Amino acid sequence: MVQLFRLFVIVHIVAGAVGLLSFWIPVGGRKGGPTHRSAGRVFTRTMLVTGTAAIGISTCTILAPLDTHPQLALSWGAPLIRCVFGWMMLFLATLTINLAWYGWQCAKHRLDRASQRDALNLALQVFLTAAAINCIVQGLRIGQVLMTFVSVIGFATVATNLYFLYRPTPRPFSWLKEHVKALVGAGISVYTAFSAFGAVRTFPALALHPALWALPLVVGLSIILYQWAAIDRRARAA
Repeated sequence: MVQLFRLFVIVHIVAGAVGLLSFWIPVGGRKGGPTHRSAGRVFTRTMLVTGTAAIGISTCTILAPLDTHPQLALSWGAPLIRCVFGWMMLFLATLTINLAWYGWQCAKHRLDRASQRDALNLALQVFLTAAAINCIVQGLRIGQVLMTFVSVIGFATVATNLYFLYRPTPRPFSWLKEHVKALVGAGISVYTAFSAFGAVRTFPALALHPALWALPLVVGLSIILYQWAAIDRRARAA
């Protein structure tokens, strides 16, 4: 179990590092060009790999919390390790995969929402809802309120995804806004996990500090709102 856990961690770190570096190329660069598309594909694929590896990490942690995180055995204990590094990481991994795939499909099919409503895309909405509900339940069992607040992001993601997928008459640029929301959201999810979970090795007491979880969210939402405003300006000009 420990060896498998370490393998998942290596894949998670390598893919996540590549993805988080490539994240800034489409965000800060010229939109729609070859560089934007190439970097976007790298980011999306590495996010899918990162999220899949995180599912492996969280599963190993749920099954063997003390073996996979021996450095936290005395200070945290098995229940808290299992909740934070198991169930909450499983939720964040599902969120990352959901957003990365959904954002990719938005760019690929644009306003062809019938093609976007494929079995995988819809199943990911169900999986994320289940993961968010479970995150709340597990957090309440040990009195970890942060898990409840984090899970709200999952419900908001599913609600906005389904609203676009089934909206009767979407606006011409709504697919682009959803594309931005989803892929920047995937970046937020992974940056949050890297900053918060990575802090455990150096400052364990700060791992659950709200600021570590809020900062990537604030930065990411600012990027989304800025990009949405730019899309609205282009739409008015067109």
